[in-house]
Parts: sequence; C-alpha cells; structure tokens
Amino acid sequence: NPRIRRIKYEDPHKDFLSLEELNKLMHTECHCPLLKKAAVFSALSGLRFSDIKKLTWSEVNISKEMGPHLILKQKKTKEDVMLPISRQAFDLLGTQGITGEKVFNGLEYSAYYNKHLYQWIRAAGISKKITFHCFRHTYATLQHSHGTDLYTLSSLLGHKRIKTTQIYAHVVNKLKREAADRIILDI
Repeated sequence: NPRIRRIKYEDPHKDFLSLEELNKLMHTECHCPLLKKAAVFSALSGLRFSDIKKLTWSEVNISKEMGPHLILKQKKTKEDVMLPISRQAFDLLGTQGITGEKVFNGLEYSAYYNKHLYQWIRAAGISKKITFHCFRHTYATLQHSHGTDLYTLSSLLGHKRIKTTQIYAHVVNKLKREAADRIILDI
C-alpha cells in the first residue's frame, strides 16, 4: 500500500563490559554471591539468563575430546545444543552437584536481584546501564573483538541465523574507531 510508510529499522544499542570492567566486577563484592556467579558465568559462556536459571548438573560435562561443555535444550529457541565453555567458566561452577539438580538453584529474575546487580555494578565504579542480558553481549563482543569470526560466534551463542549475530560486527567497528582515535599528539 503506497500510503503506508515503512518503519526504519535501527540497531538496538547493546551495552557490554570491557575486559577491564569485567575484571573489576570479579574483584568487587556482591551482596548476592549467586547473582555474581551467574552473571560472570554468562559473561564467560554467553548463556542467556533463562538457560542459566534452568541449567542442571547433568547438562554440565567435561571430556578429554571436547573439554568442558554444556549439552542442553535452549529455552528460547527450543534447540538442542552442545556449547563448549572455557575451563575458567567450568571451574566457576564449583563442585559437581547431584544430577538433575540446578546449578544456580534459587536464581530468579526479580526486583531483589536487579537491585543487587545495580549495587554491584556501581560498587565496581561502572556507570554503564548494565542488565543481566548485557553479560551475554559482553561475551559476544569480547569474543568477536578477540578474533572469533561471526559464524563461530553465532554457533556459540546458539543463534539460528547469523543475521542475529551481525550486530556484534557493528560494535567491534565502533571499538576500532575509538582505538584509532586514542593516539593524539600535542601539535
């Protein structure tokens, strides 16, 4: 219909933490240790809150061939995925619990947890508006900025389409622009 105007698509702004900020958070006390553990795990694995909340010990694996990995059905996509995770992410989980028991037992999305998240972020001296989902963006952005190609990143994030992952290419271009402008001579 010629009278209907097309809505322009704008990439949503996705906040993320730098590696330095993530390290600050690691060394900052959080009044809710379960939240801190889950958030850092998301930043190290790229897992969504919904998948972290339902993650059970039977989905956490380690083998000689594949190293530490998760085998799970993603809540959002309903896809069965095998996701390799770093040794650091695996070790963060702690001692293997009972099969079928939740790894992050008691974790909820609530005003209570959000309050502790914001307090923890501020205590670390970070002024960005960081939500739990930003830890997933942090993972993706850090992976891509450290050389992980979009196809591999898409697979690690469990995206069905690579187009969903392409947002991180724009973020890295912004990082390149900022890096290029860092060296300024006194003229």
